Amino acid sequence: MAKNILVCDDAAFMRMMIKDILSKNGYNVAGEAENGLKAVEKYKEVSPDLVLMDITMPEMDGIQALREIKKVDAGAKVIMCSAMGQQAMVIESIQAGAKDFIVKPFQAERVIEAVKKVVG
Repeated sequence: MAKNILVCDDAAFMRMMIKDILSKNGYNVAGEAENGLKAVEKYKEVSPDLVLMDITMPEMDGIQALREIKKVDAGAKVIMCSAMGQQAMVIESIQAGAKDFIVKPFQAERVIEAVKKVVG
């Protein structure tokens, strides 16, 4: 069965790119969110197998959204995405419970490798 993935990024073109990579590799995009607040709401709505979450977003950043999602579902699987040179945020997101981290601009192979590692 295809895994359901929630895509969260404030940039529409990034969401489109990620959705394209995922669907070409047999994954189902269960929903998308353009900020952390919507990501938490959407997570409750669709209960995805995995969340791909940007760190820098309006309303609520990805790390805060990750913490909120973990409160709702301690077993939530989240992979964080961010621009290069944000090592402190990488560490913070892993401590908050992220399963992996993808650096932008990302290669399709790296996205799929991370997704497979986390949800198979």
